[in-house]
Amino acid sequence: MDKKLKFAVFGTGFWSKFQIYAWYELKDVECVALYNRTKEKAEKIAELFGIDKKHVYSDPESLLRNEDIDFVDIITNPETHAVLTELVASFKKPVISQKPMSDDIRSAERMIKVCKRNNVPLFIHENWRWQSPIRRVYQLIKDEVAGKPFRARISYLTSFRVYENQPFLKEAKRFILADIGPHLLDVCRFLFGEMKTLYCNIKNVNPEVKGEDVASVYMKTVDDVIVNCDMSYFSKIEYDRFPETYILVECDKGSIELKPDFYISVTTKEGTKTERVAPKVYPWADPKYAVVHASIVDCNRNILSALKKEGQSETTGEDNIKTMRLVEAAYKSSNKGKIIKFNK
Repeated sequence: MDKKLKFAVFGTGFWSKFQIYAWYELKDVECVALYNRTKEKAEKIAELFGIDKKHVYSDPESLLRNEDIDFVDIITNPETHAVLTELVASFKKPVISQKPMSDDIRSAERMIKVCKRNNVPLFIHENWRWQSPIRRVYQLIKDEVAGKPFRARISYLTSFRVYENQPFLKEAKRFILADIGPHLLDVCRFLFGEMKTLYCNIKNVNPEVKGEDVASVYMKTVDDVIVNCDMSYFSKIEYDRFPETYILVECDKGSIELKPDFYISVTTKEGTKTERVAPKVYPWADPKYAVVHASIVDCNRNILSALKKEGQSETTGEDNIKTMRLVEAAYKSSNKGKIIKFNK
């Protein structure tokens, strides 16, 4: 029987319980310690998962000195990811960081360097690409069921008040591009490869938030596929099924479309074939986030295979930094009103 890998969680806010539940779907991992700046919050999560309060800390370094762990899952706010990653790496422990890697590109790059220097792996919990309908779209593109793509649109349009369960987002100067942008731009890379140009427009519509809540990112891949990525937290549309992502891929022999309620249609000269690729629903999942919570399990499984040296992770720091560069380029493009070109 395989040895269970013991891990600690840094940060016990909104997402932490779902992350731990998702780990426990894999059976061969165990959360043994928790850190949170406000200890009382961590104690509530400890009680939920049967973790003795003596393994709850308000100081991350004390946890690392006192606990026997195999890796750390960082689920704190983005501005703390870099410093906590450096701390964990200094103790020679593998690091998993929630997306976005950090709140700026320089500290994200530093996270990669410090993990390399300490010879520990860095993984980013980029789960959006692990949603079952998006994985199916990827396979259909790979199989060229509608031919080769030449243009695509990825849409995430909702009026869901995402900042109500994550209040820090309401005050963030960088909002939608920093929050949902990493997920969607990573999906763009996952489906269509790396980008060679990018142009972006952003807008603040909702007076309740400080940052931009609408963004359109127009890109061209190295293979000349045009990709338009639209995101909004203020759109009232007919099929607002938060947090679903809609995708239209135009190909030289037809099209592939991920539509509301996880229906996927492939249209060619022979007609249209439709299938439904719904996510697995777990008893612990919030119904509003079911498709997202299911993808956490699959993302964790992929990372765990790398931790156990049984496979490779798709979402390493080295890979995800490419997504973060797209996010940074989107802000730069919007601020300067110009097309950003990337080196090949």
